[in-house]
Amino acid sequence: MAEYIEKDKVLIVDDEEEIREIILKYLIRDGIAGIPCDTGEKALAILENETVSLVILDIMMEGMDGFETIKRIRQMRENLPVILLSARGEEYDKVLGLGLGANDYVTKPFSPGEFMARVKSQLRRQKSMEQKADFLEYEGIRMNLTSYVVEVRGTVVELTGKELLLLKLFLENPKRVFTKSQIYHQVWEDGFEDDNTVMVYISHLRDKIEENTKEPKIINTIRGIGYRFG
Repeated sequence: MAEYIEKDKVLIVDDEEEIREIILKYLIRDGIAGIPCDTGEKALAILENETVSLVILDIMMEGMDGFETIKRIRQMRENLPVILLSARGEEYDKVLGLGLGANDYVTKPFSPGEFMARVKSQLRRQKSMEQKADFLEYEGIRMNLTSYVVEVRGTVVELTGKELLLLKLFLENPKRVFTKSQIYHQVWEDGFEDDNTVMVYISHLRDKIEENTKEPKIINTIRGIGYRFG
């Protein structure tokens, strides 16, 4: 159990409550945190706001099925391991799922021992990749560019998707001054400009990385221009 620590979180995506509960029970027994949800849409929303080490994804779901969900996951997190679940054992499903980027494929019903062995194998593989990953680091803030786990002065902090993109922009460009317009276009990537959105997200990010938000020393305001990181 010591091999898996609290920040190992597994997202369980299945529209069958019984399956979600069984998998969650297996994970908890082995000291792994689980986040259950019942639709692909909810899974994508969770990935926007949670740091997840592995996704267990059912193929046959109402609405967005597992194949479409994994396509969307790969757009968000290219290297996040995904284990597909299916009540069908057809070769076509397996080949399609793996072709879309799944790391493993498990057919229901499954043996608890074999299933957890596969889960642990993917978690070990992910840890190995993270150890080899590139990092961005500045003034006690460290971002893993594979898992997007962020540590602030040695403590893991949870950031939303846009907060991660904003912090990544700053970490890649320490000491550079950005206007609000430049930040908006690089993080939100659309044709509009919204200074208020930038200010709100700057405030949220400061809450999570600054020791004293009343006297920020990492994200500095450059009056009349914008912001400087460091």
